[in-house]
Amino acid sequence: MAENANQAGSGPAVKVKDLMRDTRRSAFRKYRDVCYGDVGLWRVIKAEVLTLCVGGMPGAAGLFLRSKLYRGLFRKAGRSLVIGRNVTLRHAHKISLGDNVVLDDNCVLDAKGDTNRGIVLEDNVFIGRNTIIYCKNGDINIGRNVNISSNCQIMSSNRLTIGADTVVAAFCYFLSGGEYDFMDTARKFSEQSGMVTHGELRIGCNCWIGAGVLVLDAACIGDHCVVGAGAVVTKPIPRDSLAVGVPARVLRQLPASP
Repeated sequence: MAENANQAGSGPAVKVKDLMRDTRRSAFRKYRDVCYGDVGLWRVIKAEVLTLCVGGMPGAAGLFLRSKLYRGLFRKAGRSLVIGRNVTLRHAHKISLGDNVVLDDNCVLDAKGDTNRGIVLEDNVFIGRNTIIYCKNGDINIGRNVNISSNCQIMSSNRLTIGADTVVAAFCYFLSGGEYDFMDTARKFSEQSGMVTHGELRIGCNCWIGAGVLVLDAACIGDHCVVGAGAVVTKPIPRDSLAVGVPARVLRQLPASP
């Protein structure tokens, strides 16, 4: 695996365990690196105060205040932003949100990394409650009108793209990178960065991904595909396909999309 896989960039801001062991940094500096990255102290204080005061505020008042006060935490935030209760934002200065984005309760958006650009959610994206979208020095781009249901995990140490108009059901897991090198006998798995990657992961436009689907590193899915519930996608699926099973295989071709 080591011969044909790319080990994505790593560093203390990506491997949290290594950062915690760094005796040269104070506890506050470790916390800032994990949660905020390379930003000024005032930005950290502002985010902490907002989280404490309005992060868990219930009802319409909480929604209104978060939609107004959280905007300055992001790289970019469009109109009509909706942020639910107890949403966790890490490295928010590398998160861009389009118009009409909804982040439901208990979501996590984590754009951590030393050299990545971070997370982009385009217009009309809905992120369901308890869903975690996080980078390990990778980039994540979610296209317009994408609906991601509850309890999903989307992780990237390379680049991960979800095309426009795609619907993702609950409990799905998309993994771009994040593998360990089992051929490297010199290092135990716990000592590796866990960021081996074979290529970008792209989920196409106008797809329907059923509940509990697992999509592995570089197993791209073409436009206008349906992936049945519980499938494990280990290799690319061509456009206009219905795929099911473990591992996922193409069951039939769908009528060609426009």
